[in-house]
Amino acid sequence: MKITSLDSISLQRQRINRMSKPSGPFKNIKYSTSIGKDFESTLKKRVRVYFKEKNISRHANLNMKVKTAFMLSLYFVPYLLAMTGVITNPWYLTASWIVMGFGLAGIGMCVIHDANHGSYSKNASVNYILGRVVNLVGAYAPTWKIQHNVLHHTYTNIHEVDEDVSPPVNALRFTPNDTYRPIHKFQYIYAWFIYSLMTVLWITTKDVKQIYRYRKMGLTKGQNFNHLIVELVISKVVYYIYMVVLPLIFLDVPWWAVFLLLILKHVIAGFTLAVIFILAHVVPEVDFPKPTTDLRIENNWAIHQMETTSNFAPKSRIFSWFVGGLNYQIEHHLFPNICHVHYRNISKIVRQTAKDFNVPYYCEDTFLGAVRNHKNMLKKLGKPPKTVMA
Repeated sequence: MKITSLDSISLQRQRINRMSKPSGPFKNIKYSTSIGKDFESTLKKRVRVYFKEKNISRHANLNMKVKTAFMLSLYFVPYLLAMTGVITNPWYLTASWIVMGFGLAGIGMCVIHDANHGSYSKNASVNYILGRVVNLVGAYAPTWKIQHNVLHHTYTNIHEVDEDVSPPVNALRFTPNDTYRPIHKFQYIYAWFIYSLMTVLWITTKDVKQIYRYRKMGLTKGQNFNHLIVELVISKVVYYIYMVVLPLIFLDVPWWAVFLLLILKHVIAGFTLAVIFILAHVVPEVDFPKPTTDLRIENNWAIHQMETTSNFAPKSRIFSWFVGGLNYQIEHHLFPNICHVHYRNISKIVRQTAKDFNVPYYCEDTFLGAVRNHKNMLKKLGKPPKTVMA
């Protein structure tokens, strides 16, 4: 039987593993090939039938293309207006950089996310070009793809493997499998500030540290490491030229104001991105599985995604539009090769299939409810683990 695009989910995971050839504690983690197999195969079949009956592509549609133009404009138009002297008033300049912050978040959630998953277009070159836009706004596509596509999507919520729930900051504890520290008692208060530094780390130390760490872990095999370093350096140089050097030359503001505007933009973008992503995986409902002693997860990969992921605010179309469908994280994790503009419709299929197979489908009705759940989870993880009496 001919393999369709939707069958490429498992093939994509296999290809990632072959390309990355990871070493370290996670290289031998295996999922069950029997538990939940019927659920995954039935779900893929139903979603495949949906696209066939509707006669639509799983890639970007007109809505997605309009959104792409909007998000890119939200970021670059205020910058161009300021640099060409159309905007000169300090308050308007500040407002422009605030808009750019939301534009940066929008690009991250709505454009480069799909492109770097290969779901934006069936044309690999289009995905590559749009995915590299992340380099232009301060991050670095190759390390982003390793952290997100390889580690987070393959090993969701597994401590010390999924870096999204294993942050390098010891002040944060996102999983009960992480080491408890007394400072975690207050993380539900200060975590929000740390979230705002997410993209500040992009433009400073994170990418450099990651590229060398991933090299040691064997995650850059199959790629020319020298080329990766050259691309990284060029990306950072270009970013600092247009976001620091040119504003210092052309904006009629003190030098320190240029740096404050840069930080303001990244605080807004970082907070927005971090909160949207974390609400799907660090909430009380989801699971944080530990591999067995022989490095096995006692579940099928698809079941694992259902148990470690939660949706939120599914009825808010405007919200969902802005966050790139990332409030439908269950559908995204199950079908990362489908453009997010289709998640709302296929979520009905996923929910019904989960019900048919008695598989959990976690969903919080509102965004604020999801924020509250996350805060409660931070509080829960901020309490010392109960000791088990022998």
